[in-house]
Amino acid sequence: MSEIIDRRINGRGKSAGNQQRFLKRYKNEVREAVARAIAQRKIADTDRGEQITIPARGLKEPSFTLGSGGRQERVLPGNEQFGTGDRLERPRAGSAGGGSGSASDSGEGEDAFTFALSREAFLEFFFEEMALPDLIKTQLARIPQSRLRRGGYRSDGTPANLSMTRTMRESLARRIALGTPHRQQLAQIDEQIARVRHQASASMPVDNPERDTSTEHTVPVPEDSPELAPLMAERARILARMTRVPFIDEFDLRYNNRVPQPQPIAQAVMFCLMDVSGSMDEHRKDLAKRFFILLHLFLTRHYERIELVFIRHHSVAAEVDEEGFFHSRESGGTVVSSALELTLDIMKERYPTELWNSYVAQASDGDNWDSDCPRCHALLLQELLPRVQYYCYVEVDAKHPQALWEHFESARAVSRNLAMGRILNQADVYPVLRELFLREELKSA
Repeated sequence: MSEIIDRRINGRGKSAGNQQRFLKRYKNEVREAVARAIAQRKIADTDRGEQITIPARGLKEPSFTLGSGGRQERVLPGNEQFGTGDRLERPRAGSAGGGSGSASDSGEGEDAFTFALSREAFLEFFFEEMALPDLIKTQLARIPQSRLRRGGYRSDGTPANLSMTRTMRESLARRIALGTPHRQQLAQIDEQIARVRHQASASMPVDNPERDTSTEHTVPVPEDSPELAPLMAERARILARMTRVPFIDEFDLRYNNRVPQPQPIAQAVMFCLMDVSGSMDEHRKDLAKRFFILLHLFLTRHYERIELVFIRHHSVAAEVDEEGFFHSRESGGTVVSSALELTLDIMKERYPTELWNSYVAQASDGDNWDSDCPRCHALLLQELLPRVQYYCYVEVDAKHPQALWEHFESARAVSRNLAMGRILNQADVYPVLRELFLREELKSA
């Protein structure tokens, strides 16, 4: 008889390791489901978790079952309704064990598989494979981040940081230093003992005067003799003192020391420009806000040293805080160059090009004052694009490319750091964001 004990902490069907393997295996399906889920949410619910539904295709976790062969005993339950030879009625449609709905001569499908994604897992899938392009400039000043690096040794610390090699070197050096005077004394005592033994051998009578005693061994002298006993006692005392020197002392212990060192990290600033003119109705503003909310989540989740500058514009532009950027109801005419000029002024004043990686994300419906479009084109080519790492322009809910799109497109033809995208409905927000900020190696692939 076989007995199987499941000792998994999470229990059957809830293993965290199996869930990670499942998410890796069905990454594309989960990513598509995440994109569908974000398109149906309210703006306030953008960053929460989600119940994700994907087609079920072999999603069961591996489990143990009894194989064929061997001796098996089965107990089958009886019934009180049927007997041998009875005929069973076919189940009706819609009843237990039967199908539902009308019959069809074609089509096949699978049940849907639904599972919960936590907020962290949801955002991980959502912003996977995205990064700020050309993030290269670094500065050591004003950086709060640091990392620990090896900085020599110290005499105290935790056992995990104990350096065995350095400790043994210190032990050897200490034993050599403490034992050297004793070894010198021991060598002097041995010389005296040898001298006493030689004198004792020379003073003994010789049977054959012609014998050469220089080639013969010294005559043994008893250790308890008056001449040798004090020397042997002193020698034993020195040896005892040498043996009392410990092999490893607490003084020898050396621990690896780690000191904080400033870690160069890239400084980046993102300018968020949103058109709030009269032509931007509620639907278009909603699309623009969704784009910037996702961009804000992406930046704050992936980068520690990132600053955000929010600029709203209609006929005039103004720098606002995050609350005013997403919730202010101010409106007016349309002069896009006012936002570009304000961005340029802030960049020159607070974010010098040699120290900061500057990025600009602009969302508009493309409607602009006719005489202002050439001004925007000139500012873009001559001032902004040479200063920024990356500039992305998003046009929202425009059935056809507007005048501003055409001027930006002509600038893109001569500049590699300008990207553009169009958002027509909520389902386009995430694909456009991902396309604009997809990693360079994935774009080339």
